[in-house]
Amino acid sequence: MIRKGNKLIYSIIAAVTLIAVVAVLIFNKHQAETVNEAAVLQKEAPAGSVNTEDGQPSSTLEASATPVPSLKPTPMPEPSVEQDIPSIAEVFADYFPIGAAIEPSQTEGLKADLLKKHVNWLVAENVMKPDAIQPSEGNFNWANADRMVAFAKENGMEVRFHTLVWHSQVGAWFFKDAEGKPMVDETDSTKREANKKLLLQRLEKHVRTIVERYKDDIQSWDVVNEVIEPADPDGMRASEWYKITDTDFIETAFRAAREAGGAEAKLYINDYGTDNPAKRDRLYELVKEMLDKGVPIDGVGHQTHIDLFGPTVNSIIDSMKKFAGLGLDNLVTELDMSLYAWNDRRDIGSDIPEDLLLKQADRYRELFEAFRVNKDILGGVVFWGIADDHTWLNSFPVTRTNAPFLFDKQLHAKPAFWAVVDPSGQVRP
Repeated sequence: MIRKGNKLIYSIIAAVTLIAVVAVLIFNKHQAETVNEAAVLQKEAPAGSVNTEDGQPSSTLEASATPVPSLKPTPMPEPSVEQDIPSIAEVFADYFPIGAAIEPSQTEGLKADLLKKHVNWLVAENVMKPDAIQPSEGNFNWANADRMVAFAKENGMEVRFHTLVWHSQVGAWFFKDAEGKPMVDETDSTKREANKKLLLQRLEKHVRTIVERYKDDIQSWDVVNEVIEPADPDGMRASEWYKITDTDFIETAFRAAREAGGAEAKLYINDYGTDNPAKRDRLYELVKEMLDKGVPIDGVGHQTHIDLFGPTVNSIIDSMKKFAGLGLDNLVTELDMSLYAWNDRRDIGSDIPEDLLLKQADRYRELFEAFRVNKDILGGVVFWGIADDHTWLNSFPVTRTNAPFLFDKQLHAKPAFWAVVDPSGQVRP
C-alpha cells in the first residue's frame, strides 16, 4: 500500500516537472521571437525617427511609421552676366542702336557689366527730369547726370536726354508768380499775361542751360513729354504748362533747344499710347501745326509700354509710318512688356508660369522682326530698364511681380532674349 502510494507521488512529480520544463521552453522561444521582431523593426525605421522630445526611444510602432518628406525650395541661381551669349547691340548693329534707361547706381557692379555687354545707348530714368536737374530756381544739380554721361563716354555709348519738359516731376516753383502765388489761380488778364511771360522765360533758361552743358555729349533730346490727352479739352493735356501758356511752351522749348544745341541736335516730342488712333492723330495734328510754324521738331518718340495682349504690332508700326510721312524720325523710347493686360490687377506671384514667358518671347519676336523690316523709319530702340530686378511695373498700377524685359532678376537671358537675337532658333545653345 505504501509502495503504491509512493509510486503515485513519483508519477505526479514527474508530470509536474515535465509541464514546467515545457512551459519554460515555450516562454523562452516567445521572448526570442519578440526581441528579433523588435530588432528588425528598429533596423528598418528611418534614421532620426525614433527619438521623442526627451531623447528617449519611442515605441516600435512609432519608429516604423513613414515620415513626411521634407520639400526644400530649389535655390535660385546667383546673379551673373552671361558673357558667352550674343550682344543685343551687336546683333542690331546694322539696324539701329539699342538702349536702356538706368539710374546712376547701375553704372557699377554686375548691372554695369550687363549694360556694357548689350547696349550702346543710355537714358536717365529719373535724374535728368526737371525736378532732378533744377529742383529750385537757379539751383542746377549736375552730379547724377554728369555721372551717367561719364559712364557712357568711358564705354563707347551714346546718351539720350529725358526730358526737358514734363507735367510731372517738375518743380512747383516754375508755376508760382513773382509773389509766390499759383499762376493758374490768377483771373486778371494782365497779370495772367505777365505770368505766361515769366513762365516761358524760366522754361527757356532751363532748356538753354541744360542743352549748352551737354550739347557736345548728347545729340538726342526728349524736348517735351506727354502733352497729348484725348480726354482733356482740345485733346491737349490740361497741365499747368498748357493752362498758362497754351501751346507756346512747346514752341519755346524746341526753339531754345535748337538754338542752344545747334543743327546737330535731334529734337523729339515723346508720348505713350501713340498706337491709339485718337491719340496718334491728335499728336500728328500738333506736330504738323508746329512744323508749319517752323518749330524744329526732328522726330517722335513712341514710349511703347505694351503688354502680352496689346496693342497689335501693326498699330505700332502704322503710327511710325504716319509720322515718317512728315519726314520725321521715329524712336522707341521706353519699351517694356508687362505680363498683365492693362485692366488686370492680379499678381501671379514670383513663380512665373512658363507659358507666359513663352508668350512674351513670341510677342517680342514679332515686334523686333517688324522693327527690322522698318529700320528705315526707326532710329533706335530703348528699353525702359534692362533686367526684371528693376522696373517701374513692379509698383504700377499695383505692387506685384512683373517681368517685362529680356533678362530675369538674376540678369540671365530669358526666352524673350533668344526670340529677339535669334528669331530663327539657330544660335541658342
